[in-house]
Amino acid sequence: MALVGISCGDKPESNQQIVVKNTLDKDRSFETVSVAISELQITDLKARVVLKDVETQTDIVSQLIDSDGDSIPDALLFQPEISANGEKVYEVSLSLNTPENNADPACYSRFVPERTDDYAWENNRVAFRTYGPVAQKMIEDGVKGGTLSSGIDAWLKRVDYPIINKWYKKELESDGSYHKDDGEGLDNFHVGKSRGVGGIAKKVDTTYHISRNFTSWKTLSTGPIRTSFILTYADWDAAGNMISEEKKISLDYGSNLSRFEITLKGTDTISAGLTLHEKDGEIGVNEKNGWVSYWESHEDSELGTGIIVPENAMVGHEHYVTNRKDESNLFTHIKTNDDKVIYYAGFGWEKSGQFATKAEWESYLNNFAESLKNPLIVEIR
Repeated sequence: MALVGISCGDKPESNQQIVVKNTLDKDRSFETVSVAISELQITDLKARVVLKDVETQTDIVSQLIDSDGDSIPDALLFQPEISANGEKVYEVSLSLNTPENNADPACYSRFVPERTDDYAWENNRVAFRTYGPVAQKMIEDGVKGGTLSSGIDAWLKRVDYPIINKWYKKELESDGSYHKDDGEGLDNFHVGKSRGVGGIAKKVDTTYHISRNFTSWKTLSTGPIRTSFILTYADWDAAGNMISEEKKISLDYGSNLSRFEITLKGTDTISAGLTLHEKDGEIGVNEKNGWVSYWESHEDSELGTGIIVPENAMVGHEHYVTNRKDESNLFTHIKTNDDKVIYYAGFGWEKSGQFATKAEWESYLNNFAESLKNPLIVEIR
């Protein structure tokens, strides 16, 4: 039965059901299911969608998102918990009651004009940021405090609640600093000209060429399950070849990896990189599952970074070491498909309690890659 708009006083009724099947021999959770609104035939987008586990009769968290930036919700997201080779059925209904919630959502991102012009994003496990045009111009004009980088910075959080706004306020409005760990984590991850955690580069002959800071941004969604946004970059020169770049980045609840969907023109391959910092860490590569990993000592702890490339689009890798400052990276080479590349990049910090060893971190990457190869099967009835 199709969902229809309801008026005041109408009692929400049971309508369509969403069936989710797990074909793997392992329990699965923190994997996001996306169902197109057009499949659910929702006609009243002002009503709140309620998703109920049919077996337990409990409501589960869901989120309506606008994935294309036209200000109209086009997909319903949720994260089922399904046992090995199991199946779950969810019932969809509508409600006119929308609970007020003034707290920052678990999956959050925003432009940060008060700290020059960062763009920052986070979920319950990790946080990231990158840099805008004002920070670039400050460097070009010799003004102190600027940043010239299209690399991705890692904010090492060790709590499951939002910290972006709190840390910026601490840095800018108090005697404290987000460079000091007061129990929530800190920013002590150096990026510089490096690719950080997943920035891109184009190799021509023996040289990697990179873009500069993003030039514009657009937030698409924040919520309990996903934050997503778009960053646009000025065309950049790779040894005489001009490349255009637009990043659509998303981060889901429970994931240590951001998803990068990059639209590129001017090249049929691109490389995504992980900074090598002191160049004394351990490299991990699994070409079959499409991932690279770097595990290193990091001040008084240890840190793993990684990139996963789905759909067999990884066409090589390079442990690129140079004496030039911040230019040593572990690169994975990715072929474009219809002028796009898709990959996942992120980190795991030992001090957060999430991963204690290189083996645990690489096991996480393997399991993530396996789930990408075997997505949950979704049926609407």
